[in-house]
Amino acid sequence: MAQRWTGALDRILELVVMLSDDMTRALARDGLTSSRATLLWELHRSGPVTQRDLADALRVSARTVTGLVDGLVAGGFVTREPHPTDRRAFLVTFTEHGTRTVEALEEGQRQFAELLFGDLRADRLDCFVAGLDHVLGRLREQGLSPDIHEEDHP
Repeated sequence: MAQRWTGALDRILELVVMLSDDMTRALARDGLTSSRATLLWELHRSGPVTQRDLADALRVSARTVTGLVDGLVAGGFVTREPHPTDRRAFLVTFTEHGTRTVEALEEGQRQFAELLFGDLRADRLDCFVAGLDHVLGRLREQGLSPDIHEEDHP
């Protein structure tokens, strides 16, 4: 049984490497890193928010978010707007370029999902998703969670 487990893990690791390499290349074409893209996804999900709220949502330091937002501002993806009720805070808001980029990322994700799973029978896809949910649950039980990297701050 141990050989089957390691064989399954080998396949997962191969998949992780393939998906990571593909994602890194695709994001780089848009001038993004995975950390900056993660922040954009969170901003897309939550709407204009403060940097503190982004740091809390992404479970990173305020310094990390500042570095990420600085890079995204420089790339024309977001702006910092004065908060309407808290003069000490700024809201991070999408620019038109940022909105178009996230919309394109969403469409790319949909197309990639179709490429991966479009010819998979529904019952096999359901089993695959159930297996992934089980593995993810086990990892979460061990305290592992998807935090973004702090590669984008000085």
